[in-house]
Amino acid sequence: MLFTADHDEPRRILQKFIAAEINPFVDEWEKNDIFPAHELFKKLGDLGFLGLNKPVEFGGQGLDYSYALMMAEELGAIKCGGVPMAIGVQTDMATPALARFGSDEVRHEFLAPAIAGDAVACVGVSEPGAGSDVASIKTSARSDGDDYVINGGKMWITNGVQADWICLLANTSDDQVHRNKSLICVPMKARGVQVARKLDKLGMRSSDTAQIFFDNVRVPKRNRIGEEGKGFTYQMIQFQEERLWGAAACLKAHEYIIAETIEYTRNRKAFGGSILDNQTVHFKLAEMQTEVELLRSLIYRAGEALVAGEDVTRLATMAKLKAGRLGRELTDACLQYWGGMGFMNETPVSRAYRDSRLTSIGGGADEVMLMVLCKMMGTLPGVKQK
Repeated sequence: MLFTADHDEPRRILQKFIAAEINPFVDEWEKNDIFPAHELFKKLGDLGFLGLNKPVEFGGQGLDYSYALMMAEELGAIKCGGVPMAIGVQTDMATPALARFGSDEVRHEFLAPAIAGDAVACVGVSEPGAGSDVASIKTSARSDGDDYVINGGKMWITNGVQADWICLLANTSDDQVHRNKSLICVPMKARGVQVARKLDKLGMRSSDTAQIFFDNVRVPKRNRIGEEGKGFTYQMIQFQEERLWGAAACLKAHEYIIAETIEYTRNRKAFGGSILDNQTVHFKLAEMQTEVELLRSLIYRAGEALVAGEDVTRLATMAKLKAGRLGRELTDACLQYWGGMGFMNETPVSRAYRDSRLTSIGGGADEVMLMVLCKMMGTLPGVKQK
């Protein structure tokens, strides 16, 4: 069983926090295309939510990953996708590898402030020419004595405008592409780091996203996470938590849109009756609710396996794939039932339609998820089944 009575109190506290400190301000943040990350993260840090499963010696709660999934699911009740995503970057995308493989020195410098909410973190993997194809990144960190000198650029960096440090994946040697990369903690105020622009996105409007350049940025080698050349491996491990977290964050968001659509179609009249009375509408909504519950079961199963120390690559990949596909189908169907109002920015379904589209792209596109699964099934051309 993934969740127990021990999860009830932190769940209740988080629900209360979302209702009081986030949802009343979401419309304003969406309009401004940014939310106050430092202010919000400090409040979350003070409540202990930025380090639920992080080591206690660096300010974390030392709990297992089930608490992170509980948090992800509850954040889905936030009435936009951008804020939950930004929080997830802080807790489950920029910091897992640091918490697991970083030296005590680098964890004190970068992890502890992130857990406390005193620093905003971002993760730098994607580049203009290397999104889901992580092995193809070009950003380099050249060895120079006790330092790395970093050159290159990163794209689509969530929290990048407001971040204090970036968990950067860079090439640190000329070895094979899966063995030449390292993860490095880089202060965003370091000389040569430039936030080139704040990106204008289709959805996730309240989340700031940046393009970042690195021009001869010098950082000490002690900022490296774990061993040199192990960055690709660390990032792949980190991806599993990211993908599972992202899928869990979709659950309540999907249920919210179903509930809002039921309410709207029940009250909207056409041709002498409510829209909801049409069989095609109430049947479709029942199907969508069933799909959400099936996704929840898959996520919970993966969560239980992860807590038990098992490799969840297969299940996390499936969950991420399904979450993205379901988000597209569900929001498209619901928007249709809202009719003309569904096309208006003032309605929750239009925001969900825009925001949910990213799930099939970010953290590895659907096609990459399918490649991973096919490789594991032995059906990918050139790969034999084990």
